[in-house]
Amino acid sequence: MVLEGSSEALCPPSSLDLRQSCKKTTSSSSSPLVPASQHHDNLIINDKDPVKYGELIVLGYNGSLANGDKGRRRSRLALYKRPKANGVKPDVIHNISTPLVSKALSNKSQHSISYTLSRSHSVIVEYTHDTNTDMFQIGRSTESMIDFVVTDTSPNSQGANEGQSAQSTISRYACRIICERNPPYTTRIYAAGFDSSKNIFLGERAAKWRTSDGLMDGLTTNGVLVMHPTGGFSDDPSPGVWREISVCGNVYALRETRSAQQRGKLVENESNTLQDGSLIDLCGATLLWRMPEGLRRTPTLKQLESLRQEMNAARPQCPVGFNTLAFPSLAQREIVDKKQPWVYVNCGHVHGYHNWGFRKEKGGSGNERECPMCRRVGPYVPLWLGCEGGLYLDAGQPTHAFCPCGHVCSEKTAKCWSQIPCPHGTHAFHAACPFCGTWLTGEQGYIKLIFQGPVD
Repeated sequence: MVLEGSSEALCPPSSLDLRQSCKKTTSSSSSPLVPASQHHDNLIINDKDPVKYGELIVLGYNGSLANGDKGRRRSRLALYKRPKANGVKPDVIHNISTPLVSKALSNKSQHSISYTLSRSHSVIVEYTHDTNTDMFQIGRSTESMIDFVVTDTSPNSQGANEGQSAQSTISRYACRIICERNPPYTTRIYAAGFDSSKNIFLGERAAKWRTSDGLMDGLTTNGVLVMHPTGGFSDDPSPGVWREISVCGNVYALRETRSAQQRGKLVENESNTLQDGSLIDLCGATLLWRMPEGLRRTPTLKQLESLRQEMNAARPQCPVGFNTLAFPSLAQREIVDKKQPWVYVNCGHVHGYHNWGFRKEKGGSGNERECPMCRRVGPYVPLWLGCEGGLYLDAGQPTHAFCPCGHVCSEKTAKCWSQIPCPHGTHAFHAACPFCGTWLTGEQGYIKLIFQGPVD
């Protein structure tokens, strides 16, 4: 048995509860830059490394949930090849009357999807074991069949409302991901997950229909939306079109509103196959899918710390107070330090903190400041280094910051995320900072930082 620590790799999912297989380490080999609770150790049972299908990263948490990553409730999860396949595939279709429904659904050893067409008629599709695939389930439920517990993300809260699951718009069994166990390890997403009775139940009011080949399909209440980037996520990506994924994995145009009963039009030339940079929206939280080859181009925590030290070694100074500025350690994220650099987000001039320059602009918030360097008026916020490496497109120098939150990353990363509209509510879309979820403002949504070097 080999215990390998990694800031990117989490415990490989298995038939055991992830809460039992994910062990925290507090050994002296852990990096002092990040609290031990933020280290995700990869317990490798075999002599060779397991196959990693990819990683899911929840947008808005910057590397860790507010109360720490615990078991299956975390901000990032890697999907590994299971010791034994647990995938399922459609097998037998039954057209039955209501008295037989309860009997068909009570077989907890049989996966099935039931479509209620009327009070007296249901269609039940039985699923059989598939030795060629692994299945991972995502949802709000904390039951053992859910591999990744996801709760609502609130902008600027860093997950402060993650416990308010009773008011959540995320389904208890939101979706399932099916990974082929053999190369090229194709990964596909499907709406809805199986419950404790191994059933997916689409009630009488759910959107459902017969397909052209006589089979059944349907949508979940608030839907599972997917957007695949074009051009390659690590190369020169541009946003794709948001689509809805059905229970059977078919691709549809968006409904008029998120929970409308009328489905969108079938998009035949697109698929439910995830690619590097695919976004998955569960109506309350948005997940980013990263593939192993894409993750190799992103910075590790060690590299981000090195970049932080390089910026501090340049001894940037406040152009007014002439005091030396320093980005706080990654472990001190969201805790303002007295040496913290601050920025005027409308112009990019970096200063130390000062409590003057307030301007009350017409229609403004009353908290805007006038930059002493260029006299432009706008928000004045502390700068934070983006700590979740999986959200980066490259390991470039952190030279740009999102507006108005002040999260710093590479230029390529800032440009990409500023162009991606993420779902909000039932039919609205807004570009947002991937590190905290704040809606972006200004002409571009980001600003190039202007530092002043030491005068001595």
